[in-house]
Amino acid sequence: MVWSPAVALFLQGLVLGFSAAAQPGPFQAYLLAQSIRNGAARTFPVTVVPLVSDPPVIAVVLTALAQVPAGLLRALQILGGAVILWLGAGALRAVRSAGVERDGAVPPGPRGFWRAVMVNVTNPNAWIGWSVVMGPIASSAWRASPLRALAFVAGFYLFLVGGNLLLVLLAGRVSRLGPGFARALGAASGVALVGFGLWQVGRGVAGA
Repeated sequence: MVWSPAVALFLQGLVLGFSAAAQPGPFQAYLLAQSIRNGAARTFPVTVVPLVSDPPVIAVVLTALAQVPAGLLRALQILGGAVILWLGAGALRAVRSAGVERDGAVPPGPRGFWRAVMVNVTNPNAWIGWSVVMGPIASSAWRASPLRALAFVAGFYLFLVGGNLLLVLLAGRVSRLGPGFARALGAASGVALVGFGLWQVGRGVAGA
């Protein structure tokens, strides 16, 4: 079967979006902590955070039409790592002091949403991904036809947000196995956030 260019780019976006959603990272750990604390229904709005945090990244990368400067990536690594450490420490404090609470350090509503935006916009992986992989594909497709570029971006975010939704649903179901199990998952997500934060700060300092 011969796919049209727009369909082929849409499928390529699906594959890259699934890969991004399935890759463990600080945003996925944050979603897990949010789901366990607040439940799947209250966490669903956070799954669309990439639609808010990514446009500035895409605009900068496509406007520059070049790779993001190494200095900016190092600054993002250090800043983003500090943010993730702060969130991870808060999650662990909440688990240690009162178990998995509905109004703990990872709050529902606007505060939780904008904290997730902060995690994502300071994540150097998003900048690298759009600079090295998605940006060149979208830019080349746009020159051929805006419809092709839109098809690629639609495919990417369809599976990225869909993967986030699936993670939230699974975490919400697993957390119902009991308070002890939910507390263990909350602690694991906090440890994961701290680990990602330390790793990100370490990479930024080592590259400086």
